[in-house]
Amino acid sequence: MLIRIRPAQSITEIARIIKANSSGWIRKKGHKEFGWQAGYGVFSVSESNVPAVAKYIATQEQHHKKRSFQEEFVAFLKKNKIAYDERYIWN
Repeated sequence: MLIRIRPAQSITEIARIIKANSSGWIRKKGHKEFGWQAGYGVFSVSESNVPAVAKYIATQEQHHKKRSFQEEFVAFLKKNKIAYDERYIWN
């Protein structure tokens, strides 16, 4: 998901709203057991990289045939030297 936010907006509040609204919509579509994981990841993107990120999002179904989201996410964290503990990123 790629969104623009104002500096005064809280990431926590935005995540809460997105999760609540999308959960309700998905459940109304018949997926009664749907639920979000407890956490979320947020990364900033410079304005000059927005087109590349939008293209990546649009084609993720294709590249996830080669590498799972989980594999790609861990590779992203490693590439950007972001510390993580796998016990916590998939809950």
